[in-house]
Amino acid sequence: MDKKDKVVNTYDPKEYQKKPGGKKLKGKRGFFIFLAIVAVIIALSVIIPGLTGNRSMSGKIFLGDADSLKVGKPYIGELHIAGTITEDSDSLSLTSSDSYHQKWLLKRIDEMIRDNHNKGIILYVDTPGGEVYATDEMYLKLKSYQKKTGRPVYTYMASEAASGGYYISAASDKIYANRNCWTGSIGVTMGSVYDLTGLMKKMGVKAVAIHAGKNKAMGSPTEKLTAEQKKILQGLVDEAYEQFTGIVSKERRIPLPETKKLADGRVYTARQALKNGLIDEIGTLDDVIKAIRKDRHIASSVPVKDILYKENKSSFGLLQKLIGFSQKKSLSEYEQLKALMEVNGTYTIAYISEFRK
Repeated sequence: MDKKDKVVNTYDPKEYQKKPGGKKLKGKRGFFIFLAIVAVIIALSVIIPGLTGNRSMSGKIFLGDADSLKVGKPYIGELHIAGTITEDSDSLSLTSSDSYHQKWLLKRIDEMIRDNHNKGIILYVDTPGGEVYATDEMYLKLKSYQKKTGRPVYTYMASEAASGGYYISAASDKIYANRNCWTGSIGVTMGSVYDLTGLMKKMGVKAVAIHAGKNKAMGSPTEKLTAEQKKILQGLVDEAYEQFTGIVSKERRIPLPETKKLADGRVYTARQALKNGLIDEIGTLDDVIKAIRKDRHIASSVPVKDILYKENKSSFGLLQKLIGFSQKKSLSEYEQLKALMEVNGTYTIAYISEFRK
């Protein structure tokens, strides 16, 4: 080999990094391109939900309290009546529930009333019932939706649709129940009125209630319930019961005397409910979707949008829950007893079933 053909290694690391075609420079350029792509994806994940009403690819729509429902094309809205029905889900009452959000649900129905793209509502009901006022408010809102829009409301009863859950479902044009569902429980409860006067006397505890009006403190565990007070409380429950049975009779086209025979508070299986005319069909959620499309001539291309509550998962909200939990844990026995006495002196008239699936 001649000298001129001899291969000479002229590799200079610094010079190599400066060359436009150098491999190390290409690696850096690729890394920067990768970062740019990631940034674009993150930006789109923030911008697109805001433009489309927080829609996910699966057809679910997650909305917080301050969000608005914006679909922009024909759809059927699916709302969940799940958990204990109560006016204020953040309250400390015995009927409060973290999975039920009354004001949020009412807002969604109002939005669908105004939205011409909406073609109907499917209620997914899984609840033991709840407060009389909140239950009736939801029922009336659904009836308003039907009256103002002429659109259908179909119900799918999942595991349980008892008492107030059935009350709300009665507003529907058609009711389907899962074959394992428990429903019915048509009745009203105010809970138990405890008389602790005997126990207090035995323990040497005395209580003096200061009130104006002989019946103002009725139901207090420190005072005996009189015959007159029992009659007063029974009247409250009876009126709510008449309202409930009247709605069932009207909506299900069952004569009132027959309705009252069914409305003894018992829970019915899906088969029993179908036999007694309390539901229309036993089936699945898919059966409900097929039925509402077929019955109301809604194209199969019109999707069902599952509209769900978006939980507040901020660190501040979590901190509040942790603080509340720690405070409850630190209550002394005296404070716990005092809290129990206060609860026993507060009563909620409710359309709620004591049975759980």
